[in-house]
Amino acid sequence: MKVSALIPVKGFTNAKQRLSALLDAAGRELLAEVMFRDVLRQVVSARGLAETFVVTGDDKVAEIANSLGAGVMREKAETGETDAVDFARGALKQSEREAVLIMPGDIPLVRSADIEELLAEASGAAAPPFALLVPSHDRLGTNALLLAPPDIIKLRFGYDSFSYHLSQVSAQGLPNRFMENERIALDIDEPKDLERFLSFNFEDGESRAMLADQVADKSRSHGVL
Repeated sequence: MKVSALIPVKGFTNAKQRLSALLDAAGRELLAEVMFRDVLRQVVSARGLAETFVVTGDDKVAEIANSLGAGVMREKAETGETDAVDFARGALKQSEREAVLIMPGDIPLVRSADIEELLAEASGAAAPPFALLVPSHDRLGTNALLLAPPDIIKLRFGYDSFSYHLSQVSAQGLPNRFMENERIALDIDEPKDLERFLSFNFEDGESRAMLADQVADKSRSHGVL
């Protein structure tokens, strides 16, 4: 089974508003960009993926995606993560791709080994159709979905998406299959997410270096972290 990776990424302007207590607008924009770079580098280097696509309506995001070896699917307008993913997976299904792995661009802990583990979990199970989910750390979000075929279930990202996606799996008569992975599970939205991220002792990655410089000192001085 050939799996295509798909990362939905909107423009970085006005990104991560819930981190305003720690980062100004420029800092939040930079963080969104470097997290995307870190995630994309790990995805394109993962063994077992047939290809990687970024779906976006933003020129800068598209330029970064191309520079790091990913294909680009261009939206006419950015209307939300769910619409972006539905647009892209519709194109993948039309071009007869067998399966899609959907991941966000703000999970900077992810490593290629995590993606390979997810692919191995899928390959060791029953043949398509299937849906394999990875929840966020609070189990309210869905931070990875491996779907075969790409349109096997309806998607809705946002609050409590994990429960929604499990209900859609059940509605299709498929077994509820999910995998826990603490690195995939951590998306960066709130100050407590940064605390959790910095508690991991990774030395590599632009996100880690950027936060060490711009967030850690400020957070300690204000008692946030």
